[in-house]
Amino acid sequence: MVTALLGVGLGLLLALLLLAAVLRRAAPPQGEGPGANCHAAVKHEAPRKAKPPTRARKDKPRQHSFAHRLLVTTLKGHSGAVSCLHFSGSGKYLASCADDRTVRLWSTRDFTAREHRCLRANVELDHAEFVRFSPDCRAFVVWLANGETIRVYKMTKKDDGNFTFNTASEDFPKKHKAPVINIGVAETGKFIMTASSDTTILIWNLRGEVLTSINTNQMNNAYAAVSPCGRFVASCGFTPDVKVWEVCFGKSGDFQDVTRAFELKGHAAGVYSFSFSNDSRRMATVSKDGTWKFWDTDVEYKKQQDPYLLLTGKCEVAELCHIALSPDAHVVAISCGTTITVYNTRRGEEEERFVGVHGQHIADLAFDITSRYLVSCGDRAIRVFHNAPGYRAVVEEMESMLRKATTKATRERLEQQITSAKKVLAAIYGKKQ
Repeated sequence: MVTALLGVGLGLLLALLLLAAVLRRAAPPQGEGPGANCHAAVKHEAPRKAKPPTRARKDKPRQHSFAHRLLVTTLKGHSGAVSCLHFSGSGKYLASCADDRTVRLWSTRDFTAREHRCLRANVELDHAEFVRFSPDCRAFVVWLANGETIRVYKMTKKDDGNFTFNTASEDFPKKHKAPVINIGVAETGKFIMTASSDTTILIWNLRGEVLTSINTNQMNNAYAAVSPCGRFVASCGFTPDVKVWEVCFGKSGDFQDVTRAFELKGHAAGVYSFSFSNDSRRMATVSKDGTWKFWDTDVEYKKQQDPYLLLTGKCEVAELCHIALSPDAHVVAISCGTTITVYNTRRGEEEERFVGVHGQHIADLAFDITSRYLVSCGDRAIRVFHNAPGYRAVVEEMESMLRKATTKATRERLEQQITSAKKVLAAIYGKKQ
């Protein structure tokens, strides 16, 4: 009897021990029960709602800062990287395009003002890589990055002085087989040029019909452009020269042919870029050989006369290298990476150096038609500089001419020009006369 009772007691004890063990395994660890989960959710939910604005501020790209005594202003408005700049023939407007699907037109009169007005044209379902004004400033053309073709925008001025933008009925047909590196519109209004990175240059009429195709035979094209006079098309690339063609039209305005005009020979390696003066009588080139050259192209090329090399200067070069010759041919600006260096064309000496101008490699570089300003782009901003080296070059040239002047009228005219240029320089540097 006693033995039976002991057996029952031991069985109950073992059952209680097993039940306790099971309950311990099922019980949640400290801090992980339902109450703890609710508390954790409440504890972490409020900070999670407050964090997104902080992350957004950190992730937002900051505008690259830059300062220089010759910086006139920075044009801000694009939300994407600016790829191309172009001044209108009248000098009143600067056009810029970016990958934010807009083209913006800036008034050059506002460069020295606190606020900079601009007109915006939207590029639907695409973005423009290049932009060029028509000669009469009643339209502009863009090269579409995704569509790989030209689109024409007509500009209509309203009563309040603003413009409306309407696209032409159809884009140009797609013809290039390689990426396009530049476009141009002849000042005569007779043709449009497009050049691709292979060896192809196409000459179009304004209706979007290809008039002719040029094979540059340079293995690849690095740059191509239409001369300011509208007569010539030039290209450079792998070979150490620049080739220039004349686009010929008849008296009635009908297209005739493209003929070789002249070549710029003298570099020891491929040419990155080139630029014309406003009258097309001077050119500047920059090469992989670490030099830039200044040329007299006012020659009788139809009589086989070659251009004259006026000057050779040394410079820093890189894969993304651009050159801009001022319209009056007094100075040349060369961009290498994010640095711009300005040289005079009389002695080839460095006049100014702008370091870290943009947060990315400089994409385009240009002087306005009056040679007063130098502009550049390389990120979301457009930098506008005083062309102080150009004014100094004018003073130097006029003083040299003054020493050789033989008449009183000539001396008085030169003295007046010298005084005017010195006043502008004084105003740029903030000096009192």
